[in-house]
Amino acid sequence: MNNVFEEVKTLCLSVKQAAPALAMTDSETRNNALLAMADAILAQKDDILEANAKDLDSAAANGVPTVMMDRLRLTEARLCAIADAIRALTALADPLRLDESFTRPSGITVTRAHVPLGVVAMIYEARPNVTADAAAIAIKSGNAVVLRGGKEATQSNRAIVKALKSALKNVGLDENAIGLVLSTDRESANALMQMRGLVDVLIPRGGKGLIRNCVDNAKVPVIETGAGNCHVYVDSDADLEKALRVTVNAKCQRPSVCNAAETLLLHRDIAEAFLPKFYAATREWSLELRGDERACEILPEAIPATEEDFATEYNDYMMSVKVVDSADEAIAHIATYSTKHSECIITENDATAARFQGLVDAAAVYHNASTRFTDGGEFGLGAEIGISTQKLHARGPMGLEALTTVKYLISGDGAVRK
Repeated sequence: MNNVFEEVKTLCLSVKQAAPALAMTDSETRNNALLAMADAILAQKDDILEANAKDLDSAAANGVPTVMMDRLRLTEARLCAIADAIRALTALADPLRLDESFTRPSGITVTRAHVPLGVVAMIYEARPNVTADAAAIAIKSGNAVVLRGGKEATQSNRAIVKALKSALKNVGLDENAIGLVLSTDRESANALMQMRGLVDVLIPRGGKGLIRNCVDNAKVPVIETGAGNCHVYVDSDADLEKALRVTVNAKCQRPSVCNAAETLLLHRDIAEAFLPKFYAATREWSLELRGDERACEILPEAIPATEEDFATEYNDYMMSVKVVDSADEAIAHIATYSTKHSECIITENDATAARFQGLVDAAAVYHNASTRFTDGGEFGLGAEIGISTQKLHARGPMGLEALTTVKYLISGDGAVRK
């Protein structure tokens, strides 16, 4: 075995050993840990910001795109927001106290208890706030967690985890319940995927390549998340002012995140009226549009789109545009290119909206609202650990309950089966 594999295995073993005691803690203990974690983030903010500055310098030297730099950057305000998100979890119901009991004719009493998954591992890219969010939501749900971030955020992640581990220790919990894989080489990610028996579930969060690698190669259970080739379809019955407001927000408010829109589908009846308005409204961001033949005829400034463009999650100020003849053609296009994350229709026709929402296969399907709402906080779930695009166990923003499973507890008074 190579050194990286052994290092990851040793880390996972220490986290695994910390998991049972954490699972047995009561809600008050875990909430106190969260409050201490939020306080530690702010108490050690200077160290965290200094580490983040080093990451930003390295990223700039390596030519990381500006929009991705925004995902990496931490500020005092963003650290305050991270701390607030951690504190907000304490107000949410304990997902481990959602038990229900019933007595059977045989005399046994069956309790369906919610319990932690155990050890949750995450492989993710470039966003150091994910480190704090993931650790906090894991602790709230009684799970130990192994974190493996991207190389761009190496120093930031180390500083954040140092603060979080000190908080656990200060409230009497095992600091090994939060583990960070120090190596950011591909070997460390591959090793984490092989930790059967030590890791109960792996959640990849990042680009399509990362997620596909985990789904195809992991020997531990994987929850597929994240990749967001999201679409907005503006129907023939759309209110164009409403459509403009929603579409600009879905694309330009924060283009580097997975719930940002990447493709604009326009019904032919409104395309000529809407597309120039959309182009004008996005000039302050210099949004680059890549259109099909009909879109380019309407808007000469658009670059001719390729097949690859419609399959691309840009994470930047770029967007594909296609003119369609019907809502059904829009639905078919989405079925071909969607990553099943978030899709949207803008229309005043409720029947068309209902058909769209019924036929489009995605974790979140919107009517007259921006795809940017696909978020655990916006859905009232608290900080999320990821957005699942699969159908088993969890789908959409994954809050606390998504990190639990069930255990059946059965009691009797000498009961035997007849």
